[in-house]
Amino acid sequence: MDKRIFPHVMLSLAFTTPVWAQRNLKELPPVDVASQMASFELAPGLEINLFAQEPLIAKPIQMSWDEKGRLWVASSAIYPQIKPGQPQADRILVVEDTNGDGVADKSTVFYEGLLVPTGIMPGDGGAYVANSTELLFMKDTDGDGRADETKVLLSGFGTEDTHHILHSIKRGPDGNVYFAQSVYIHSHIETPFGPRRLLGSGWWQFRPESGKLEVFSMGQVNPWGMVWDQWGRTFTTDGAYGEGINFTFPGATFLCLPNQLPRILKGLNPGQPKQAGLERISGRHFPEEMQGQLITNDFRGHRVNRFAVKEEGSGFSSQQLPDVVRSTHGSFRPVDVRMGPDGALYLADWYNPIIQHGEVDFHDPRRDREHGRIWRITAKGRPVVAQLDYEKLSVDGLLDHLADPEDWVRINVKQELKRRKVEGLYKLVMDRATAPAATPDFKREAIGLLQSCLLMTADNPLLTAEAGADFQMETVRASGQLFLDGKPGNADVLFKGVNSDAAKVRLEAVNALRRMGSAKAVEAATLALGKAMDDN
Repeated sequence: MDKRIFPHVMLSLAFTTPVWAQRNLKELPPVDVASQMASFELAPGLEINLFAQEPLIAKPIQMSWDEKGRLWVASSAIYPQIKPGQPQADRILVVEDTNGDGVADKSTVFYEGLLVPTGIMPGDGGAYVANSTELLFMKDTDGDGRADETKVLLSGFGTEDTHHILHSIKRGPDGNVYFAQSVYIHSHIETPFGPRRLLGSGWWQFRPESGKLEVFSMGQVNPWGMVWDQWGRTFTTDGAYGEGINFTFPGATFLCLPNQLPRILKGLNPGQPKQAGLERISGRHFPEEMQGQLITNDFRGHRVNRFAVKEEGSGFSSQQLPDVVRSTHGSFRPVDVRMGPDGALYLADWYNPIIQHGEVDFHDPRRDREHGRIWRITAKGRPVVAQLDYEKLSVDGLLDHLADPEDWVRINVKQELKRRKVEGLYKLVMDRATAPAATPDFKREAIGLLQSCLLMTADNPLLTAEAGADFQMETVRASGQLFLDGKPGNADVLFKGVNSDAAKVRLEAVNALRRMGSAKAVEAATLALGKAMDDN
C-alpha cells in the first residue's frame, strides 16, 4: 500500500468503527449509575460525582448556568426524528442544587412543547432557545418558574439535518450572543438590517438589543463548541471532522462540504476524533497547571479530552494532554461541558448506546429516550468557589469582581450591570479603568462591559491606552466591532494595529479593517503584507 495513503485509510477506519459497533450492538450497557461510575478513569488529582440524573433530567443536549447558580438544560427525547402524529414534547429544564452539596435536588420544567431544542442560554430576564428553525426568547412573567411568554427573535434557519440545525448558544465576553449551524443547513433570515444568509456551516454573531445578525466565521463540518480565552480570542470544535481545537477569528473559513470555501484554515490538532462542546478551565478551584486548558468531548470514544494551547505567530499551537475522564461504558456520551458557579467542571451526558442518526434507523428501539446525566468533576482537596449573589452586590461591589479569575463571573457581572441600567455607569467604569492602579485585566473587562451595555464609543480613551500587545488586540477588536455595528469606529486604532510588531495584533487589525469596509481600509490592510505572514 502507498505509505502516503495508509494514514488516511487508518484514520477513516478509526472514524467508521463506532458506526459498525452501533449497527451490530446486541447487548445494551447497564443503565444503573454504579456501573457507569465504576467505568470511569480520571486524570490524577480529579474526582467525579453524579450531579443530576433522571427523573430530574433526561437527554441533555446543551446546558448553561444562570446568575443564580441554576443549570438550564435543553432536553430532547424526540431526536433524531419526530414520528408521524407524535406531539412536540421536548423541554427546557432548570436544575438546582438547593443545599450546596454538589448534587442537584430540584428540577423545574421551564417549557414543554419544543421540537429538538439544541441550544439554551439564560439571560436578559428570560432564556434564548434554539428550536429547529427559530431562535426563541422565553420569559416567566408571573414567577411560577415556567415560561408564559415566547417571542421569535429570528427565523428561517434550515432544517435539512436535525444534528446540524441551529445550536450551541453562548454569550461572548463582548456581550454578543453566538450560535452555530452545520454543513447541510441553508439559512435565509430576515433581520432589521436586511436578510442574512448562510448556505452551509458556520458561526453566527447576534446582538439581541438591536437585532443585528452577522456571520462570524464559515465552515467546519459540524461546529459544536465555542469558547474564548481571557483576551477574547475564540476557539471552536467540530463534531464531524478531525482537527481538534480550531482558532476561529472573525472571517475565518474552515473545511466545509462540499468544500465550497475558497481559502481553508486548518485545525490545531489534525487526526483528532469528532468533538462536541468546548470549555476553558479558569478560576480558583482547579490548580494553576490546569488554568487555560481547553476541554472538549470525544462523544464517540466515551472520553473527555484536554488540550493546552500556546501562542504561535498570529495564532496558536495546541498539544493534547491526558484525558480528563474516559469510560468503557458504551452509553457514556458527553456532548457538552461547562464550568459551574462553584468552579467545578460539569459534563452533559447524552447517555445513549446509539448516537447520530445517519447510520442507524431513526426509530431503532435501542435508542435510549429516557436517561441522561450531568456529571461534576472537581479537584481533590481544593475548596470550591463561593457563589456570588449578584443581585445583592452594589455597583461598586460588582465592579470589584469585574476582573475576577473566573470567566463566568466576569460575564455575569457585565450582564447584571447591563440589567440595572445604572445611571452614570460610564463614568464609574472609566474612573476605575483610567486610574493609575488599573490593571490590563481590568481595562480589558471594562471594554467588554461598555460593549455589553452599548456604551462603547470611538473616542473612548481606553481604545488608545498603552497596555501591551494583548490589550492592543482588545482595543482593535472593539473598534472593529463598532464599525460592524454601523457606528463610527476609531480608524486610527486600526491603522496603528496593522503596523504593530506583534503578529496577533496585525491579524486583529486586518479583520477589523474588513469590517470598516472602505477603500482606505483595504489600502491600510495591505501594509500587513510588508511584515511576516503565516497561515492565518
